[in-house]
Amino acid sequence: MSKILWKSLLLSPAIFGATLVVSSSAIAVTTPTTTVGVPQPEAKETEVPEADLVAIAPNTPINAEALKVLDTAPVNVSAAKTESEPQALANRIDAPTQVVETLEVMPQAAISQPENLTQTAVTPVEKLIVDKQATVVAQMPTTPTQAPATSPANTSPNTLDEVNRYSNEGQNNTSLDQVTSVTQLTDVQPTDWAFQALQSLVERYGVIAGYPDGTFRGNRAMTRYEFAAGLNAALDRVNELIAAGTADLVRREDLATLQRLQEEFAAELATLRGRVDSLEAVTAELEANQFSTTTKLVGEVIAAVTDTFGEQVNDVNNTVLQNRVRLDLQTSFTGRDVLHTRLTAGNAIPFAIPGTVVPGIGDVGTFEGQQTFNITPNTDNDVAIDWVAYDFPLLGNSRGYLAAVGGIHSDYAATVNPYFEDYDGGRGALSTFAQENPIFRIGGGAGGAVTLAFGEGGILRPSSLTVGFLADNANEPAPNFGLFNGDYAGLAQLNFNFGDRLALAATYVHAYHNAGDGIFDIGGSASQGIGTPVVGTTLANNPSLLLPGADVPLVTNSYGVSAALRLTDGISLSGFGTYTNATLIGRGNGDIWTYGAGLAFPDLGKQGNLLGIFAGIEPTLRSLDAPGVGNFSRDYGYHIEGFYRYQLTDNISITPGVIWLTAPGQNDANDDVVIGTLRTTFNF
Repeated sequence: MSKILWKSLLLSPAIFGATLVVSSSAIAVTTPTTTVGVPQPEAKETEVPEADLVAIAPNTPINAEALKVLDTAPVNVSAAKTESEPQALANRIDAPTQVVETLEVMPQAAISQPENLTQTAVTPVEKLIVDKQATVVAQMPTTPTQAPATSPANTSPNTLDEVNRYSNEGQNNTSLDQVTSVTQLTDVQPTDWAFQALQSLVERYGVIAGYPDGTFRGNRAMTRYEFAAGLNAALDRVNELIAAGTADLVRREDLATLQRLQEEFAAELATLRGRVDSLEAVTAELEANQFSTTTKLVGEVIAAVTDTFGEQVNDVNNTVLQNRVRLDLQTSFTGRDVLHTRLTAGNAIPFAIPGTVVPGIGDVGTFEGQQTFNITPNTDNDVAIDWVAYDFPLLGNSRGYLAAVGGIHSDYAATVNPYFEDYDGGRGALSTFAQENPIFRIGGGAGGAVTLAFGEGGILRPSSLTVGFLADNANEPAPNFGLFNGDYAGLAQLNFNFGDRLALAATYVHAYHNAGDGIFDIGGSASQGIGTPVVGTTLANNPSLLLPGADVPLVTNSYGVSAALRLTDGISLSGFGTYTNATLIGRGNGDIWTYGAGLAFPDLGKQGNLLGIFAGIEPTLRSLDAPGVGNFSRDYGYHIEGFYRYQLTDNISITPGVIWLTAPGQNDANDDVVIGTLRTTFNF
């Protein structure tokens, strides 16, 4: 059988069946006693040899004898009607003898009344006809005169001439050209139940013509001549589609080759079928018992043995085993957004480390050397929701961010500190200082941010402009609290990526701090308790401690830069520096400095391992210009850190590390302090 004949055989039954339905419905509107002349047998399944199937070759005219054959010939409904060609081919190999369905003409009520369409059980091919609202509508004659209905036995010898006459009617100078839009038919409204079917036939297939007055007259009866003319127009369109798609048809030799391959690989196919069946059973079990279709759980458990070493700290600190657990429920509604709802519990109490002695207060201690697992809502393992935030896409690659509680600037702004940064988790640096530039620790809580992406090609790779606002006590309606009257921090940042090895970021943060609250506290009330800093010396977090009398509110303006350079695939260099000007409202000004640099060696010794070395100066108050302030220690204390993360498995890592603090509390009179830690992290 030729390729064109094969295509015709595949497509013509559905076309012919559709037109039978249309013709039946149209005649029944005004002439219920007129029949189409097509027998209506019970729907059944029968095996029909391929040689007995009727095929309409391309460009074959419709004549009376062809109509007789079409009235009585079995209809071959191929699997290719509802399946892709590869699947139809597979069906052909597995079952060379096709099962053919003889389509029963649907009753008039099921077509003329739209509400009945949802109540009538249909076969797959009938469903195709109903869904598409038929595939052929005849080209209408120029006059509404209806030709007398005849049976094939009474058809005159000039049937072909009659068909051609009806097909060409309406093509004179006063007729409407081929309809290209359903809106050209003045009597067809969008509320008509067959509107979508006509729209599809007009705009997708181009087989509809109207009367010279621009009407369609969809409620008038259709003659068999009109039906044949419409069928002929539709078959011409089918022939065009066949001619356009014959290049990729399967040959008989291809079928034989596939059948031979199927036989040769029968054992492998059987094994594969068994594995697929098992996989489907497992998948069904997982779907039946899954936690959620939109939410996944990301968890982390840290258990750390840690202690301090030094003359001044030996008597005040002991070896401890501390833990912190985070369970982050990540929900996505579109696949590109994520809603974080994080539960946290822990018992980590920071070490007591000597700081600066303030007249009238005594030793105020320091917040230097704090480790990431020290950040926990409480210290008695009570479970709390410490972070609720929603990250979502905007135009292009831009992003939006909203936080209800526990938001920090590093949630939405690039910190440019690869390998050390782990968002205070258990896989990066040990300390909060080495994790990221302290400028990102200024403020936190509830608020929002927008990151606008730019730079897609050339040397400038995807970069961003970020602006954000977070308030520490956004939920408190009391005076000096709330979204704008309490502690807040506004951030603006430009981040540039040059190639795939160099990244730069310039960051500015403007913030307000109530009296007694720390500057570098990541929105302390949301994470640890009001005003508790997580990095730097005590004087750097609250310079007003040096003022005579009570604390005063602060306004800070901070300017920071961060950079990262990947020297090789196994060596990364990063660093940062920040200057903060603190205005003690009504009293004076102070200067706070911090900087640091680190060298990371990823995958050292084993994939997943990480060696990190970091050194710098945690936030330190260098000067304070205010009346009544006496002398205070302005010494720089160095923070030197080294750690090695060893990846035991994909989910378990062990990280031994050391933090060495010189002149803690920005006071050279204090002895050096060494913190030793063995951290075990479980990620799941």
